[in-house]
This record gives sequence, structure tokens and C-alpha cells, in this order.
Amino acid sequence: MKISGRNKLAGEIIDIKQGDIVVQVTMKVGEHKLVSVITRESCDEMKLKVGDKVTALIKATEVMLIK
Repeated sequence: MKISGRNKLAGEIIDIKQGDIVVQVTMKVGEHKLVSVITRESCDEMKLKVGDKVTALIKATEVMLIK
């Protein structure tokens, strides 16, 4: 599979909060946490669970930097 997105962050799922339609997945990336909201259907299809190693692919037209 080839993907055009270049901003990939590898980490581990540390929390999953399931709703009726969407799921909030929190992953640890190094010292930081990253939260993603995905559909429940996607979460079920991927069989995501705490402890899974995953990669977040970020595709955005704007990324702000703070110094």
C-alpha cells in the first residue's frame, strides 16, 4: 500500500473510549499523547485494543508551530 501522507507518528494505544458512533483513541508517541476520533465501525474492523502498536497518519493543510 502506498500513501501520499508524510506525517507519520508511531506509538502505542493507551486508552480507548467507545461511544455509540465514534471512538476516542489515545496513543502515546514518545513522551507525548495523541488523541484521534474515529468511527466505531473503523475501530471494530481494525480490532483496536489498548497496547496495540499503531501509526497515526496526519494529513492537514495547516500545521501550526509554537516556539
